[in-house]
Amino acid sequence: MTAGGGAEREARAAADAWLDELASQRRASPLTLEHYARDAAALLVLAGGTPLERLRQHDIRRFVAQLHARGLSGRSLARTLSAWRGFFAWLARQGRLAQNPCLDVRAPKSKKTLPAVLSPDQAGALLEAGGDGLLEVRDRALFELCYSSGLRLAELAGLDVDAAPDLAAGEVIVTGKRARTRRVPVGAKARQALAAWLARRGEIAAAGCPALFVSRRGTRLSPRMIQLRLARQAKLAGLGGHVHPHMLRHSFASHLLQSSGDLRAVQEMLGHASIGTTQVYTHLDHMHLARVYDAAHPRARKK
Repeated sequence: MTAGGGAEREARAAADAWLDELASQRRASPLTLEHYARDAAALLVLAGGTPLERLRQHDIRRFVAQLHARGLSGRSLARTLSAWRGFFAWLARQGRLAQNPCLDVRAPKSKKTLPAVLSPDQAGALLEAGGDGLLEVRDRALFELCYSSGLRLAELAGLDVDAAPDLAAGEVIVTGKRARTRRVPVGAKARQALAAWLARRGEIAAAGCPALFVSRRGTRLSPRMIQLRLARQAKLAGLGGHVHPHMLRHSFASHLLQSSGDLRAVQEMLGHASIGTTQVYTHLDHMHLARVYDAAHPRARKK
């Protein structure tokens, strides 16, 4: 890599090649690619005209400090560092540098926050809101499936209509992060909602469109539109705050764990590579039990 503008052009080309490989070979989700592209762009801006092979650990630490000063949380910085670490590892495999400058660089710690979840009553109100129009029938099938099976937004949007026989049989097969495939049960309410949608999907689906969930134009429903439709549904249900698809996934995990106590099964259904990721829901379960105790135990209630 050469100095100045040539180094910047080479760095941008390298980042594009890395992202292309993530998309084609590792089948990274569109959302993951969007985040990685933003993180790579931030790295190139911070590096300026410095060739990537000349960056060292002290440079990366300085970049992290700059981003932290701009308000990025420890969690966001950890994700950014993970992306940079992967990018530099790819460059090393390409023979473009000898060492990864991100090794042993850690993001500052930030306060741990628990995922927001709906109560079972709120989830029920959300799923029962809306009318019987075509789009409402589609939306009900979308959100019933998301809550019933804990799917990620990208997994939900990526489902094809050829998954219908499995759905009717009571399971959904999805390909999640890092191309890992898993089978997840589908509940009776979700199956009913999906059957109602499949009976009407042909009214708007474009010829040859493989998507299970389609827009009013007949093409695959985008993740962004799913987010907007859920926000609309939450408003109709009278729910305050920001309700998003991942909140339904969190609610699925929390409610299932409260009922079953089977952490390993919840891990498998969520598609988590590490059970440590799933353990956050045990904290939610303990909070739920504490609230029940405080409300019910005669020696816990306030006078």
